[in-house]
Amino acid sequence: MRDVETLLEALPYIRDFHGRTVVIKYGGAAMIDDGLKEDFARDVVLLKYVGLNPVVVHGGGPDITAYMERLGMPVEFVDGLRVSDAATVEVAKMVLVGKQNKDIVLLLGRHGQPAVGLCGDDGRLFTVKKQLAGERDIGFVGEIERVDVDVLNHIAADYIPVVASVGADAEGQSYNVNADSAAAAVAAALGAFKAIFLTDVEGWLADPADPGSLIAQATAEDVRQRLPSVQGGMRPKLEACVQALGGGVRNAHIVDGRRPHSLLLELFTHKGIGTKLWP
Repeated sequence: MRDVETLLEALPYIRDFHGRTVVIKYGGAAMIDDGLKEDFARDVVLLKYVGLNPVVVHGGGPDITAYMERLGMPVEFVDGLRVSDAATVEVAKMVLVGKQNKDIVLLLGRHGQPAVGLCGDDGRLFTVKKQLAGERDIGFVGEIERVDVDVLNHIAADYIPVVASVGADAEGQSYNVNADSAAAAVAAALGAFKAIFLTDVEGWLADPADPGSLIAQATAEDVRQRLPSVQGGMRPKLEACVQALGGGVRNAHIVDGRRPHSLLLELFTHKGIGTKLWP
């Protein structure tokens, strides 16, 4: 009976979400732990099978950091953004495009859905410009100016698009792009129904030191008011949520990717497990 009740609980959500586009920012522990990687792939494949149109946008911060440390390169973050000189961008492209992207594509294919890997350079998917952290120059960190949705729509008709968060400007200069902001830009450009951000905490916490202080629901205005006091990696996630909602996305979700099947729990249960934001 428990299994039947679970299916019945999911049914109205499956019906309402059928044919909708869901952009999923994939990162953190869900990209590292082997069991969580399998769960993520099964979840995304299931979304495709029940009629949703998932688009995966991924980072790969821990892997980039690990390779940089092996090469003796300095690792520095400002407001959750990686300070990126030319060598850092080169390593990021190698890790994100050459390794992580193809690993995700293969994993989704193994679980039953063909996927196609892309980065911002492919088909001029992303056109970017230099981004600053406040008034500080943090190097070749890019802010997306334009997303060519034609590229994604052509692929999404038959495949699951998997997008690595790098891009280039009009002159061909490569930039490292924060994966949260890339997912938000993609979701807004596609007119996605939902944008879901996987992270390594329970969601947006009122007190980062207290896992019990989860903010289960909030508006974009609530986020704007509290954003000046938010530090670390949660800040770009919340900024990305506001960006997505401002671009017409119906809901943005911040979900604990350390929990098995977190995507399904957030989308197809009444209670959900993370933070749900709306305009």
